[in-house]
Amino acid sequence: MSAALRKATVDDAAAISDLIAPYAERDLMLPRPLAQLYDHLRDFHVACDDEGLAGCVALHVFDGQLAEVKSLAVAPRAVGHGLGGVLVRRCLDDARALGVRRVFALVLRDDLWRRLGFDVVARETLPQKVWGECIFCPKFHRCDEVAVVIDLLNGAERADA
Repeated sequence: MSAALRKATVDDAAAISDLIAPYAERDLMLPRPLAQLYDHLRDFHVACDDEGLAGCVALHVFDGQLAEVKSLAVAPRAVGHGLGGVLVRRCLDDARALGVRRVFALVLRDDLWRRLGFDVVARETLPQKVWGECIFCPKFHRCDEVAVVIDLLNGAERADA
């Protein structure tokens, strides 16, 4: 599968919303209202193929030390072709270029993330996320996500994913 990666534009917001919605409906990720997508559009990368939007991901910077990969979604037609890994690596490249030292994600399954060099950590080691955003989440007291982190200074990322 061939998909072109680029920064998201305002014309992508509705398609990003449409891509995320089925995952959110199945409780596999949090919903992202369209207004929120516009607010954070500069954080997003998209992958496009001949049929349109094939995937999306965002990198949200908390501070010079920490950023989060979020809203990773791949269209059903593109699942299983490595696009998720490509999108995450794009975020890691962005984080490096910005000088961010650590990147994390909150995920339901950690297999992709481990292949990319992330390690599982306790969510409590990410107070910027937990007390800045998670506390407002409707799933806060029943969170089933796993926190994964990668240190960009140690060169631990793996290319096998």
